[in-house]
Amino acid sequence: MKYTYSLLALVMLGGLSVSSSAGASNDSSTSTTTASGSTSTTVPNKPVYVAPLSGVPDPRGLTRHHSAITIKIDNTYAARPQFGINEADVVYEEIVEGGITRLAAIFDSHLPTVVGPIRSVRRTDREIVSPIRGVFACSGGAQYALQSIATAPVKFLDEATSGGAMFRDAKRYPPHNLLGNAAALLKLAKGTKPPRSLFSYRERGVQAPGAKVKSFTVGFAAGYQTSYTWDQATLSWNRFIFGAPDLVASGAQLSPRNVIVMNVNYKGGVGVIGAEAQLTGSGPVEIFTDGRVERGTWTRGSMTQPTLYKNNGRTIELTPGQTWVELLDTSERATITAN
Repeated sequence: MKYTYSLLALVMLGGLSVSSSAGASNDSSTSTTTASGSTSTTVPNKPVYVAPLSGVPDPRGLTRHHSAITIKIDNTYAARPQFGINEADVVYEEIVEGGITRLAAIFDSHLPTVVGPIRSVRRTDREIVSPIRGVFACSGGAQYALQSIATAPVKFLDEATSGGAMFRDAKRYPPHNLLGNAAALLKLAKGTKPPRSLFSYRERGVQAPGAKVKSFTVGFAAGYQTSYTWDQATLSWNRFIFGAPDLVASGAQLSPRNVIVMNVNYKGGVGVIGAEAQLTGSGPVEIFTDGRVERGTWTRGSMTQPTLYKNNGRTIELTPGQTWVELLDTSERATITAN
């Protein structure tokens, strides 16, 4: 049986408030005196826990009882269709050797039984997972990359140590055929802690500031540029890659609520073997949410701290739901088509 649960549906149905970070929120009871002198009392709502990595209400508190799991996923043309990415809370897209991109998908609200194809670790992954902690799963990796991830506060799992939680699909060619069960992988890592929030979120009904956007393109080189188009019906950004809709194996198009485009420096040279995205310090950022773009600055004081996104000192708030973070090199740009 597939172990997964949906929190976003609760927001779509309405009636639940969303706080800007994980935790429980209460509404205080109120008393009203009528013209006849009788008094009625409004019973307070029960506390609603908010999933830390999506900002979506989690009334059963499921996400407070386990850690997040980050899984490295192949992003080449040969890897398609991919599995499970649409169920991730957060997805980081990073540049690896040759200028191609690879994904670090973080699962917390949903734990799909099929994720992949799973590929190897890179140095940038230590920078990504250090604030999240929890579990990091990959196929393996070069020695320099394994030494790097060993310094991160995560439980490391690869194909050799995951048992049946990773498996090969006989219908696919290696190395694009290694898949994993997120729920089973998480069970192998006892003692890990739930993640802290990475982002701040707007209250329900509050419109995001910034200029309206019809579409935008994230200018990764080597043929890996991706584009997003605003879908007013779903209030999300439909994703395209290789000149076509980015579809997972189920047929669903990837369509996050938020896309964060960070300009970062790749130490060692963008696309060079062993290069590492420097995610501490500061740099420009463009945040696409609610059909709009807001420009600002990202800052991060240390590797274990979450990144802060601000515009003239004000925290930039996201829409509750899935977020993609595009780690674009400082030499590359996002191009925008205004609405």
